Amino acid sequence: MAELAQIGVTGLAVMGRNLARNFARNGFRVAVHNRSFEKTKSLIDDHGTEGVFVASESTADFVASLQKPRTVVIMVKAGGPTDAVIDELAQHMEPGDIIVDGGNAHFPDTVRRENALKEKGLHFVGAGISGGEEGALLGPSIMPGGSPDSYQTLGPILEKISAKVDGVPCCTYVGPEGAGHFVKMVHNGIEYADMQLIAEAYDLLRSGLGAEVSEIADIFAAWNEGDLESFLIEVTAEVLKQVDAETGKPLVDIIVDRAAQKGTGKWTVQNALDLGVPITGIGEATFARGVSSSVPQREAGQRVLPAIAGEWQIEDRAAFIEDVRLALYASKVVAYSQGFDQIAAASAEYGWNIDRGAMARIWRGGCIIRARFLNRITEAYETNPDLALLLADPFFTDVVTKGLESWRRIVAHSALNGVAVPAFSSSLSYYDGIRAKRLPAALIQGQRDFFGAHTYQRVDKPGTFHTQWTGDRTEVEA
Repeated sequence: MAELAQIGVTGLAVMGRNLARNFARNGFRVAVHNRSFEKTKSLIDDHGTEGVFVASESTADFVASLQKPRTVVIMVKAGGPTDAVIDELAQHMEPGDIIVDGGNAHFPDTVRRENALKEKGLHFVGAGISGGEEGALLGPSIMPGGSPDSYQTLGPILEKISAKVDGVPCCTYVGPEGAGHFVKMVHNGIEYADMQLIAEAYDLLRSGLGAEVSEIADIFAAWNEGDLESFLIEVTAEVLKQVDAETGKPLVDIIVDRAAQKGTGKWTVQNALDLGVPITGIGEATFARGVSSSVPQREAGQRVLPAIAGEWQIEDRAAFIEDVRLALYASKVVAYSQGFDQIAAASAEYGWNIDRGAMARIWRGGCIIRARFLNRITEAYETNPDLALLLADPFFTDVVTKGLESWRRIVAHSALNGVAVPAFSSSLSYYDGIRAKRLPAALIQGQRDFFGAHTYQRVDKPGTFHTQWTGDRTEVEA
């Protein structure tokens, strides 16, 4: 009788297929299953020599082909399809078995699913998996949540197939319930901000310098050799180098300028509002995609809205490029700082005890937002696990200080010359707000008290107060 499989994957579209191959390449016996058996057969036909695959046509046979505790990774579309697969699997599984959702599920759905399966004695793990198709095959960053007990079985398998940086797996236990999918959600939110900032930098170089796309590609390639080294900067240079075969023009000029989204950025912003965490860079990046897709509004605006803007007067091209680089670096740091603030707030709110340093460590390889300075973020939280603000860490304080004059020049020039840089400008405003000794929020509290008797506190004595605005305007203690 053939040996039972150690891990199972159901859902063999590109991500599931590559993940199954990754398990097999790392020496695991892999049970594979898909609703349509043609995809299962295709995997075996194309890649059956890469390792040991155990193919099944039915869910019952698939589950039966696994050794106990049975461990199944679901790689299907988020939402209803995931629920349907979970329900079907649960009918054939026993207490102690583990179901892993490796898709981009909304973390409240993960919490709901875990609670439902717990009643049946099953472990449910929401695992964020980042790295796209290539990462799934060659080594992703993996963020598993769920019960600590489930990680005892699952952890060694996931750590072995994950990306490695300095020999350290880009996978660790994140926390209970939906913590894994939550951290992946914030990762994607940071990704939104990072991509928007890079796009704004590209736009500034093109608008300000009148540079050809090929020159800008070279600029990004050069940046990728320094402090800005990251997967997304590398990708940007490659995209900008690409020439459309049909027209001979840069591909970026042929692509329609409407950025799509699948929901993780929106979820990140919605949750930040619930937690009261200002993730302005991520928020503006999410809204910028909305602006790009607002076709009727953009067409109306293009017809009638004047720019009343100046013309770029760049006397020193090298200095301008360096200003954009420094502003990009500072703004990227703000996005990461805000994301880690959100993780800390959620960890406290939901009792997850997430280690932010560990999250930075597993993002160093495999994932979309991997970047050189994640090593520095890891060090910052290892030095001070209770660090209230990443920007207050000496290394990152130095980064933004060195870039501050450039940052201000870039945002000011953009406003004067009519170039939209919502992520750059909101990040700078956040920086100025978070460092300010006193903010105009005092006036807002006064306004709220005037029209809604919402009360206020004073700087000179304790207590909560209300001014009788429609009466004699005396102050009373609330």
